[in-house]
Amino acid sequence: MKILTIETSCDETAVAVVEDGTKIISNVIASSKDMHEKYGGVVPEVAAREQLKCIIPVITEAVAVFDGGVSESMSQRINQHIDAIAVTVGPGLIGSLLVGVETAKTLAYTTGKSIIPVNHVLAHMYTNFIPSEVEGENSSRAKSRDNLIEFPAISLVVSGGHTELYLMKSVKNLMWLGGTLDDAAGECFDKTARLLGFGHGGGPAIQNAAEKFKVSRLKLKVSLPRPMINDESFNFSFSGLKTAVMREWKKQLSDPSLIPHPSSLTSTFAHEIQESITDVLVKKTLRAAKYYGAKSILLS
Repeated sequence: MKILTIETSCDETAVAVVEDGTKIISNVIASSKDMHEKYGGVVPEVAAREQLKCIIPVITEAVAVFDGGVSESMSQRINQHIDAIAVTVGPGLIGSLLVGVETAKTLAYTTGKSIIPVNHVLAHMYTNFIPSEVEGENSSRAKSRDNLIEFPAISLVVSGGHTELYLMKSVKNLMWLGGTLDDAAGECFDKTARLLGFGHGGGPAIQNAAEKFKVSRLKLKVSLPRPMINDESFNFSFSGLKTAVMREWKKQLSDPSLIPHPSSLTSTFAHEIQESITDVLVKKTLRAAKYYGAKSILLS
């Protein structure tokens, strides 16, 4: 079975053709990330407008893998080679979601294909079952759906605006354990990155700056809290960490003697922010794994 999959939950327009659940035949992505740089974050209206422009070209490129000659249209290729159409229905930016959903509905109507609604947070979890193209030690995914992943498994989802823990008793038997009560880990990375002067895409920026801290072995000391790390629930909270970073940042800047050179303080903060967030994620995940006797831990 070949499924045309459409994902438009945020600033990307992603379309893939997947065969038998795990084999990716084609995968095309268009992003409006560069357009959001000057705003320091994703602007929903801008994202949706760009997706309207590129959704059809992206789908056309994705199904071009089925070579039917230049005379064969996108709809004809879908009608001939695709069995169903899967589309993200949430969570996400409403305008962006509408672009994908309405496009999928139109294609389904004109080609007679059925629609599969997809929760994209759960979809993140199931990417762990797609074989990696990277072999050997660098491969972090299962090589087949029957190999490596043993149940019960604990799945940590830390993507963008989502931070959630699930218990997977089997491939289709899921139980939600907890999630963020306010800001997600990704949101905390983005907001603190902007505070430190980085642009859009806070996670990679924080990581790169933190690496400079490790390499230079800076002696500056910044101490940040680990929110809810000792709380027995499997919930998270990162809004307080954002506030703590803001308070400590202003405190450090008020004393120039603490700053050998400007980038030192930025690297120190980036390192401590990264350590604080990952400490909480790791401890909560390991606690859940121990409590439920998990045989695997999945990250997405």
